[in-house]
Amino acid sequence: MAGRKRFSVIRDPVHGDVYLTHEELRLLDTREMQRLRGVKQLGTAYLVFPGAVHTRFDHSIGSLHMASRMIEALNLSFELDPAGCVGVSEEEARVIRITALLHDITHIPFGHSIEDQDGIFGRHDRPERFERLLGGGTAVGKVLKELGLAEEVLAVLAGSGRKRVPPCWGQIVGGTIASDILDYLARDAYFTGLRLSVDPRVTSYFRVERAGGNLFIDLAKHDLLREDILSEVVRLLEARYYFSERVYYHHAKVAAGALVARAVELAISAGALTEPDFQDQDDHSVLDLLERSVERSEKGLRERVRALVRRFRERQLYKRAAVFPRYDNEAVQGELVQRYFAPGGAKARADVEARIADLVRFSTGKSVDVIVYCPAKEMQLKEARTHVRWPGKAEIRPLSEFADRVPRLADLERSYRALWKFYVLADTTDPALLLEVQKAALAEFSESRNAYSVREG
Repeated sequence: MAGRKRFSVIRDPVHGDVYLTHEELRLLDTREMQRLRGVKQLGTAYLVFPGAVHTRFDHSIGSLHMASRMIEALNLSFELDPAGCVGVSEEEARVIRITALLHDITHIPFGHSIEDQDGIFGRHDRPERFERLLGGGTAVGKVLKELGLAEEVLAVLAGSGRKRVPPCWGQIVGGTIASDILDYLARDAYFTGLRLSVDPRVTSYFRVERAGGNLFIDLAKHDLLREDILSEVVRLLEARYYFSERVYYHHAKVAAGALVARAVELAISAGALTEPDFQDQDDHSVLDLLERSVERSEKGLRERVRALVRRFRERQLYKRAAVFPRYDNEAVQGELVQRYFAPGGAKARADVEARIADLVRFSTGKSVDVIVYCPAKEMQLKEARTHVRWPGKAEIRPLSEFADRVPRLADLERSYRALWKFYVLADTTDPALLLEVQKAALAEFSESRNAYSVREG
């Protein structure tokens, strides 16, 4: 209809006005997308940073906005210098924007604690999760099918192989530097109150190569390195590390996530819940689900799950008794991960926790609950896979291949790996009892070096 409004506007606290098409609003209004209003972007970080209550719903809208910004910049770059490059058509932009909007739809509550750091479930971005959520049996899947976009969106998010799509589509949405990270860095800074900014001009550096369809940053000009552009890219990656250090792996956030993850693990091991049960939940409902799920379980398990949930609700976090960081335990890190992460890590953790608790009970006469927390070896490390054109190189290549020429990149990768820490946590604030837990833990992990002092803690 002539004169019909094509876009509606949403006011976002981070980006200002964000314009959504009516197709995008139809997807946003589905049950599956509305669920994301109740899933916090930073999981348990709000227990440390009270303002960090922003959600994956907010982030989804912001990611669409940043994808649109990138597309505009790509087309402007192509218009100014089309040699060897291509632009993004209106139909391609339609798919990319919607893919950015839906890219987090498979996240479950406290997902990074449960998946990436405790290994109870596989990662949220597995193809089967996208197939299940974006298939024809869901409201969002039905809308996608009606719009004729189901195959394209699944091809980007799940790599389903149904249809070949240009690699830049996925790279704009979820590459090392993409709409995803460009939104969440700005959003996380805003809601945690940390003073950090990323120059939005970084979006203007991207282009799409004609030969392979890859998104890349042109670092070459007159056969010289564009050091200003390279510096801006590295600054963005440094910002992500800064947030990892300050927020994403904050010890209290880890301890809070460990409570939820252990309650989930116990409910799963008892057969009270399965992985699909979590897909429809949000942060509040999943805690109720955990408590209800064990109503008919044996008394000991039921009481422990409910105690873990209660402590989380009341922010009565377990305290650190021992911490084994990678920088002091590089030689044994692989063995610790193999033994205490997944698969099979749950039994090994339960066994060593029981032995530590028994030793403490024998030495003090007091009961203590212990959680051994072992994250994945790589955690959320994102190497610099963004493609670049390097001076003197005919083909575009991942930036990580030039780390020997960019020392800050190599330093970042080492710093990321050094964030890994193996924790022994206990449900007591008594320093004397924590010290006994530490002694028992050091006896169990005799080849590992503890870096935490209970007295100082």
